[in-house]
Amino acid sequence: MSDSFGEGDAFPDFSMETPDGGTVTKADLAGRKAVIYFYPKDNTPGCTTEAKDFSALKADFEQAGVRLLGVSKDSAKKHQNFIAKHDLTVDLATDAQEGGLSDALGVWGEKQNYGRTYMGMIRSTYLLDGDGRILRVWPKVRVKGHAEDVLEAARSA
Repeated sequence: MSDSFGEGDAFPDFSMETPDGGTVTKADLAGRKAVIYFYPKDNTPGCTTEAKDFSALKADFEQAGVRLLGVSKDSAKKHQNFIAKHDLTVDLATDAQEGGLSDALGVWGEKQNYGRTYMGMIRSTYLLDGDGRILRVWPKVRVKGHAEDVLEAARSA
């Protein structure tokens, strides 16, 4: 596990399943800025709020030339249900395989909640340029106001 990816670094290559059974790769994002946000689990309160916030601002991100992608370890089927239940417009992808993108970035790691230690997704966001380089990283994200902060950074990057 490595969390040595920071501003100016090339984002690692990836291929992840999308809810429709397709795939999304780093090459698919080339040529325009992208925001890739990692979240713990579909249909949990913070993750639902975050996905709804990014969905609400999707047109603003597109106007700024930015593609949005939300990533968790949930299955494509769970993503489909999450999208349908909350009318989400943000694109989602599944990073379920061992040693996948979240492992490479170090955003899959040890977490603690109510005194219990477990492995989980550490809520994090990456802003990439059109060449797949990291412009900005938000580690250990707090959901409230986050989508707006990311949009502002994307507009000024």
